[in-house]
Amino acid sequence: MTTKTMKAIRLHEFGGPQVLRYEDAPVPELRPGEVLVRVHAVGLNPPDWYLREGYRNLPPDWRPPVPFPVIPGTDVSGVIAAVAGDVDRFAVGDDVFGMVRFPGLKGEGAAYAEYVAVPVADLARKPAGLDHVHAAAAPMAGLTAWQYLIELGHDHANPLQAQRHHPVPLGGRKVLVNGAAGGVGHLALQVAKWQGAHVIAVASGAHESFLRGLGADEFIDYTRSAPEDVVRDLDLVVDTLGGPTTGRFLRTLKRGGALFPVFIGFAEAERAAELGITVSMTQVRSNGSQLAAFGQLLDAGTVRVAIDSRFALADARQAHERAARGHLQGKIVLTVA
Repeated sequence: MTTKTMKAIRLHEFGGPQVLRYEDAPVPELRPGEVLVRVHAVGLNPPDWYLREGYRNLPPDWRPPVPFPVIPGTDVSGVIAAVAGDVDRFAVGDDVFGMVRFPGLKGEGAAYAEYVAVPVADLARKPAGLDHVHAAAAPMAGLTAWQYLIELGHDHANPLQAQRHHPVPLGGRKVLVNGAAGGVGHLALQVAKWQGAHVIAVASGAHESFLRGLGADEFIDYTRSAPEDVVRDLDLVVDTLGGPTTGRFLRTLKRGGALFPVFIGFAEAERAAELGITVSMTQVRSNGSQLAAFGQLLDAGTVRVAIDSRFALADARQAHERAARGHLQGKIVLTVA
């Protein structure tokens, strides 16, 4: 590689989508164990706007220092342009995808760019049957579904709770997925179906045909009926929205059931214990080998990733504005020319 600069989206301050600047930035230098990926597409995820806003949704003592300027983003799909001298698992020209250095909390992923340096442990080969747009949409949402429902896959301390998260058996179980049309939700629904669960999808009515097409056995339009009022005796609730309202799902679960909120805010631990319900969370982590296993499901068509909308890298501001409007059906992706 001879070029020293690239186009990237950078932040020089925290704020709304208007602080996302499309500008020249240095091409990252490789460190041992890394490859340089020529990015074809970037998947958007909530941590991207958490960083942009200065992590204001986190408790103050959780907010890391962020060195400006910073390039946001973690999820990429592209082609390897260079490899560090100690790398032998990948070669120049390989198509790869991955979630880069998460959780780093300081923008280390640096994915909103033409090039990104990626530790090989974070990468998997892109499924041959998947284009770069769909591959870029898969890593964080797919790994979240995998680590919540199939295998945690690491021994790092859990920053969200004292105990280690443990997935529960899904075969023949009754599972509700709240926020089922979103990035994590639509993949969690399909992973649970793959494992043999009976899945109830919760979303607005506009998403019913989409979710039934992904395999939902039942559908609840939350604009017409609150799921906690109409469902009982569930084995598991995956609440992809989480937050302080997630405790309402305790009444839907049988004794011995489990509630997995994806975002922080649950505050009814005493009541959950009285009801014999396990409440558990975890923080998704980069994992190339798990992503390779998930990629096999994508390549086989067992699971498919949906694209809500796509924007050029230069239009990242508009992409974040789309995310802020909510009611996504799948993932938002940036394409890199």
